[in-house]
Amino acid sequence: MPGVYIAYPFCAQKCTFCNFASGVLPKELEPRYVQALVDELRTADWHWTPETVYLGGGTPSNLSVHNLTAILAAVPGGQWREATLEAAPGGLLKETVSGWRSVFINRISFGVQSFVDKELSKTGRKHNAAIVEHEILLLRKQGIESINVDLIAGLPGQTLESWHHSLDWIERLAVPHVSVYMLEVDDDSRLGREIVSGGTRYGAGDIPEDDRIADFYEIAVERLAKMGIPRYEISNFARPGFESIHNLKYWKREPYLGFGADGHSFDDGKRWQNPETALAYVQRIGNPAKTPADAIGEPFFLGLRLAEGIQDEASSHQQAIEQFMRDGLMEKNAGRVRLTSRGVLLSNLVFQEFVTLPDRPTGPAVRSRAGGKSNSALRVLSSG
Repeated sequence: MPGVYIAYPFCAQKCTFCNFASGVLPKELEPRYVQALVDELRTADWHWTPETVYLGGGTPSNLSVHNLTAILAAVPGGQWREATLEAAPGGLLKETVSGWRSVFINRISFGVQSFVDKELSKTGRKHNAAIVEHEILLLRKQGIESINVDLIAGLPGQTLESWHHSLDWIERLAVPHVSVYMLEVDDDSRLGREIVSGGTRYGAGDIPEDDRIADFYEIAVERLAKMGIPRYEISNFARPGFESIHNLKYWKREPYLGFGADGHSFDDGKRWQNPETALAYVQRIGNPAKTPADAIGEPFFLGLRLAEGIQDEASSHQQAIEQFMRDGLMEKNAGRVRLTSRGVLLSNLVFQEFVTLPDRPTGPAVRSRAGGKSNSALRVLSSG
């Protein structure tokens, strides 16, 4: 069944690590953007009713209930199997959550990133662990039990002790879904640019070594499994029955439509995307060009992100698969091929063999423009 991704790129503040197509945008642009979004949704060629809706950003939790209602009223269905809203901790009110429930939001993805005050302050985040605890309790009291928490491994000043502290909070809060991302270093974020240039602003000189960050990831895999939250995708962990139905569509190459700035779509074997920035989206002329999807490489690139792996079938990739198995990066079990633990950490290397990406390879548990949080299947596929 198809899914719908809706992008809201507006934020109250731009985090130092963020490399998404979002930010602190002119206030007068928001009503124009919301109207353009509603218009795009209303005029879409709906030849199916979506099963899932995912509102990503940016910070869609900052949308007024009035605007959120207008946007979702333009999406067919109404009571979807899963409707996710990405939220930034801080300032959540009972009335706001009640408004979300009134438009059938039933899943929240919290951009927590860390439960350590010093780490949060260096990234520009204003919440703390107590705020997150209070707001998760508020969500549960309003009937929202499906909750994801994002964590980032590799933040400035992060240590083995502080990483365990954040995981302790995950255990204490007993959330059913967790996304763990390794910090991505590139020119699309302020922190990334500072690291690349050898600067020290934003804590750039205090980033853990790559090997230590990989250790953090593996520690999370082990501890979350003991909590009953096993890994089902490179970056995503869930109690059975709480996996993200929407995000699974990306990895399994099921159809989805993306609306708003930088929205990516996949249907009928073709991909297309909207203009990347909010202003370019509002000013867009004509329809985006559709291009054929890579029907050979994509199933490997996407399917290998899943813990279950992919069905082993004779293909042009057999030689590469056999070499990766000899190198200890892949393994075969019950007719399926999947990444080993070492293969997950070196998944950039594996993925490059199967598909040529338009941007850059998707790394192991990397927080990239996705998340998702872009919904492009050829980038990191989403956060929780």
